[in-house]
Amino acid sequence: MGPAELVQAAAMARRFYLEGKSKIQIAEEFGVSRFKVARVLETALERDLVRIEIRVPAELDAERSDALRARYGLRHAVVVESPAEAEESPDPENLGEVAADLLGELVNEGDVLGLAWGRSTIHMAAALDRLPPCTVVQLTGVYDAGTAERGSVEAVRRAAQVSGGDAHPIYAPMLLPDAATASALRNQTGIARAFEYFDKVTVACVSIGSWEPGISTVHDMLSDEERAHYASLGVAAEMSAHLFDAQGRRVGRDLGERCITVETDRLRRIPEVVAIAGGQRKAAAIDAVLRSGLVTSLVTDTAAADFLLAAGAAPKPALQRADPDE
Repeated sequence: MGPAELVQAAAMARRFYLEGKSKIQIAEEFGVSRFKVARVLETALERDLVRIEIRVPAELDAERSDALRARYGLRHAVVVESPAEAEESPDPENLGEVAADLLGELVNEGDVLGLAWGRSTIHMAAALDRLPPCTVVQLTGVYDAGTAERGSVEAVRRAAQVSGGDAHPIYAPMLLPDAATASALRNQTGIARAFEYFDKVTVACVSIGSWEPGISTVHDMLSDEERAHYASLGVAAEMSAHLFDAQGRRVGRDLGERCITVETDRLRRIPEVVAIAGGQRKAAAIDAVLRSGLVTSLVTDTAAADFLLAAGAAPKPALQRADPDE
């Protein structure tokens, strides 16, 4: 390109890339056809006169995010850099922070937001700083094992406070001794009122656990005998007190009868279900839950994403919401 052509190409590129003018507008200004403008812009890229750089915040991995979304047929996949202590911390707080920003995008005014118990969802709620006016409902009972991690109710209250909407918490344990006790609790006024909102939930936020100590809430609440029993059924993952094998099929359905939690058929009908989970120790469990057809979007980290991208045969697209048991 000669000097005149270079100057003209630079001017057209400035109009197109920086000033946002259309090719037709540029063609009219320079007295050429829009096809000429298109060729000049293409040449400007080829000759390195224009450089296009795509930049996202350093903690986000755009390439892994897009690859993960495509592999599992998700609506959204957001991958963040794993912290140095990822192996020791199965629920990095930065996942909750990114999930809080994602919910700020996904939730619209008038929606019903459902929050299931989990350390990652508690981190998410704590990080919320913007949310359109919406109703917030608790999707599971609380983890009550004599620890300080009882943040489900607080998470619901926090989200409702940020949004300015109503809160519907559940003041009951997640796991009960037997099905009869669980059934009686579900019929209590406050809990029944929360359950009435389950069919109205438009966006849900859930956590995922693998079947091992400290990584699954349900695992830690069961006796050794019960853990061994469910392990013999091939349980690989737990989400909202529902158990799944490596192919995403539900196992140990009797456990659900003892739990205060949203049913899987209701979860499957929720338009947007965002799972928050990361770390190598949870990677296989994340794969199992993604195969269940219950999740539409995922916030995870690079440690888990690398495992997921190298996993076995690709599952059915998540957005089909297909039940692997059928």
